[in-house]
Amino acid sequence: MSESRISSLRLWQLISPALPVGAYAYSQGLEYALEAGWLKTEADVLDWIQGQLQHNLAHLDIPILQRIYQAWQHKDHVRVNHWTGYLLASREAAELKTEDQNLGRALATLLIQLHIEQAKPYTQAQPAAFVTLLALAACRWQISLNEIAQGYLWMWCENQVAAAVKLVPLGQTAGQKMLLALADAIPAAVDTGLQLNDDAIGMSAPGLGIASALHETQYSRLFRS
Repeated sequence: MSESRISSLRLWQLISPALPVGAYAYSQGLEYALEAGWLKTEADVLDWIQGQLQHNLAHLDIPILQRIYQAWQHKDHVRVNHWTGYLLASREAAELKTEDQNLGRALATLLIQLHIEQAKPYTQAQPAAFVTLLALAACRWQISLNEIAQGYLWMWCENQVAAAVKLVPLGQTAGQKMLLALADAIPAAVDTGLQLNDDAIGMSAPGLGIASALHETQYSRLFRS
């Protein structure tokens, strides 16, 4: 099998719901937004998820993924850690930062078992973010930057829709319709993120920050704090 086909399969492995990092356990403020009545309908939920995709992830996660990916290519660990710290500092609530760190450490632990030894410092000593280890795996498995960026956004959207299906609740067909709409927005979000210069990286999402912070003390929760 050609290297390009193998790299595509490795991408599917990284973004699969079967990846044992626990991403399914988080709603990123969506659970509180529904409990508080900010979102009431399928259309409301789609607007919430699509807004984060286009404004938050496209302007923060994707350009930082790009820089960490390029740093791994050049074995520039100082730059890897710089952008990891920048991303973690940009999370707008302790819950969001903790989620990112937990997912990053879980992926680091997995990658060590998959013979990617560069992940070892990120299990404890070095600050970890999920995209830090995702970019490392992509470099090692020769997954292109554009493919891993699209895959990362698809994985994020899929997790958000899965949470919405449980919380609204939505039927499985409604969830698939939402994924169809979100998939149409992913290429443009990737293009936006990959074109940003350093000074343009960042976002402000006060609603997300408030929802995530209040979720920490929400009386009844399905998802982790």
